Order: sequence, then C-alpha cells, then structure tokens
Amino acid sequence: MDDSWKFSQCFGDKGDIENITEADIISTVEFDHTGDFLATGDRGGRVVLFERNENKKTCEYRFYTEFQSHDAEFDYLKSLEIEEKINKIKWLKRSNQSNFLLSTNDKTIKLWKVFEKQIKMVSENNLSENSVSSPKLHSQYSSFHTNANFTQSYPMISSAANLKLPRLTMHDTITAAQPKKIYANAHAYHVNSISVNSDQETFISSDDLRINLWNLGIADQSFNIVDIKPVNMEELTEVITSAEFHPTDCNLFMYSSSKGTIKLNDMRVNSLCDNHARVFEEYMDPSNHNFFTEITSSISDVKFSSNGRYIVSRDYMTVKIWDIAMESEPIKTINIHEQLRDRLCDTYENDAIFDKFEVQFSGDNKSIMTGSYNNNFMIYQNVVGNSGPEKEIVLQADKSAFKAKKMNSNKRKNLTMMNKMDFDTIDFKKSILHLSWHPNENSVAIAATNNLYIFSAL
Repeated sequence: MDDSWKFSQCFGDKGDIENITEADIISTVEFDHTGDFLATGDRGGRVVLFERNENKKTCEYRFYTEFQSHDAEFDYLKSLEIEEKINKIKWLKRSNQSNFLLSTNDKTIKLWKVFEKQIKMVSENNLSENSVSSPKLHSQYSSFHTNANFTQSYPMISSAANLKLPRLTMHDTITAAQPKKIYANAHAYHVNSISVNSDQETFISSDDLRINLWNLGIADQSFNIVDIKPVNMEELTEVITSAEFHPTDCNLFMYSSSKGTIKLNDMRVNSLCDNHARVFEEYMDPSNHNFFTEITSSISDVKFSSNGRYIVSRDYMTVKIWDIAMESEPIKTINIHEQLRDRLCDTYENDAIFDKFEVQFSGDNKSIMTGSYNNNFMIYQNVVGNSGPEKEIVLQADKSAFKAKKMNSNKRKNLTMMNKMDFDTIDFKKSILHLSWHPNENSVAIAATNNLYIFSAL
C-alpha cells in the first residue's frame, strides 16, 4: 500500500524558504464534507478555495476563488493588536448550490457564503447611444403617432413594433464570497478551535479558558458551556487546547487540555458542562516527571473518527488512539520524535517544543496522519483496531517531490531514514503542522509553509 502514495500536485510559490512573506504562510487547511472543495487560510487573513478537477481521473484540484476573510485590528481597551491570521476553517454541509464556511482569527468568527453569481449586462438596442440619452427622443416619442418628424429623424423605427427596448443578457459568471454573520466579542482569549455540530444549526468556539455555544443564525448571542477560569488566576493549572463536537450525537462534545487529558461532555446533563461525563487520561508514573513533561504532554489536537467510536490525540512526542468506551488507557500509543527525547532542552531553547501539530483520521476510520519536521509527515496505515505494530509511511512535502515525480522514482526508503536522523540535521523551520484527509478516499492535503501539497494513493 505504501508504494501507491504519490505526490500529485502543489500550489504556491516554489521559492526558497528565506524569501517567503510571513502573510503567505498557510495556517489551516480543510476539506469539505464531499471532498470536492478544499480550503486554506493564511497568516495574511486570506481564504483560498480549490475545487476538484472532474476532468482528471486522479485527485487533482484547481483554483476556485480567494477572498480576504479577516483584517488586522486593534483592541483599544486592552492595547492589543489582533492579528488577521486565520486559525481555523470549518465547512458546513451543502444544502443548496452555495458553499458555507466558518473562519476565525484570534477573536472573531465569520460565516461566509461562497456562490456563483451571474453578471447581467444590457444588450444592444436599435437606437444609437446618443439617441438613447437624447431628451429630444423622449419628447418626440410621446407624440409618436402624431409627429411625422419622428420617423424622419429615426428612420430605423418606422413603427412602435420595430422599437427594440434594451434587454438584460447573461454576460459572465463570477464566484463571490459574502460574509453572512460575524460572531464577535465573545472571547477574552485567543480562539484555538471551532467545530460545527452534526445538526448543522450550532457550533462551538473555544479559547484557553472557555467554550462558547453559538446558533449559526444568531450572531450577537452565545452561551458559555465550559469555563475553567479560576477565581484567582494564580491558581491556573491548565488551559483548553482544542475542542470538537461528536460527529453524530449532537449533544456530545470533547475538549483537550494542556495537562494531557480529554474530557467528554454531555450537554443534556447541565447547561454549564464543567462536570465532564468522561475523562480520558493515561496514568503517568510521578518518577518519570521532569521539567519538560508538562510541555510535551500538552495535547495540541484532538479528533473524533467519523463513526464517532474512536478519538485520536496528538502531543509533542506521541499520537494516542482512544476507544470512546475505555477511559483508563489508549488502545494504541505511537511514538513520534523519538530522536528528540534526549534533546528536549534544545527544542525548548528554539521554541520548537511549543509547536502544535495536528492529527487526522482517514475517511474509513482505520488510518492516522500527523506531521513532523523537515517537511515530513507520517501516515500510519490500518492502526485503528489493529493490535499489531503500526506500519509507518513517511512522505515529504518538499521540492524533492517534484523531482521524484519527474524522474518517476520512489524515494520512500530515503525518507524513512530521514525521519530517524539525528538532531543536528533537523530543520525546525520546515514543520508540517496543518493537514487534512479527504473524507472519502486516500488523498491528503498538506500545508508546508506557503505551499499546499496534494498526495494521493488512487
């Protein structure tokens, strides 16, 4: 199976990493529920959409549209600058010809409608441009039947039946993006995740200490459903890092914390879900604790499988797969970055230890994907429900992918070696943090600095 994963295409400037503009760096990537559309958001506040090229048998996309979603703002009350960077994009399921998606920066969430709009133009009539605007024409036409001079002045109109009034005709079709709702002023801290409910009527947004529940149709009101802010901020021991709705049960949602715990909540029990229904936490021997343990055990991303049975979480050193019916321990733990375990002090000094890697389920709920350094990302085939050792496929979203495609060669063995390389050869600037898996097939979208890579196993 691993031989069938191949580089498909790349969007973006292929220049050197040193010449990249900060605003062009991709900060989120997301397939829609059908896989026909793909969205990316960048640090410049732009959202770029791609659509599936139906003329190609392979998984190929083409540019669809681009719009400015957020602009930089300034909070005068707190003297803080609010970046335009897009933190997350979430698609709504399509109910008509238009696409709807939510995008958020640190403070403000927006609902966008993306639709194809037909431009209508006035078609030509049988009057010259000068005649149409001439006041003389209007006065003469009012006495058309009695004024013999009119037909002499405009010989092409001998009777009222010959007068062609201007008509609107379809000229062109453009793709337009329109903000339908703006959900603002609800978060005191930075929004780290948004998730649309399976009922397609509500969504949640979470920051470091609170989770809010919104109705998609009401922009000026939200309900606070989780609040972990202590009375005295000096007693703060953990923050919320990610939150997501259950894919089928609209009353369930979960959130992860910097302490490495995942809490499953049921909105039917209480309106304020501070008391969780379940907590997924692995016991750690206190003797194994060190200065870096608290940082590396912080969960950067958590996802439900599409059938809702499994949860996958990613921290700096591991990927853990949980069965929703078993809280005590994960059913599988995959070690990542083992070569960094003895050099965590160095990663702390260069801030790499705080990188927030995402994790993704495949559409069939059997495989897992996550990112690493040197533009490497890993796919673990059929690890869910499989008790055997995981099969790791290492791919690289880099210029070498073009060369490999041109030469029609497979460099997977080299890449596996690269993943096990020593600390000194790791490029921490080339980190794969954001990725998305096609919902129905083995195709993945990878954000590598300012480039979007598509890999496929079709």
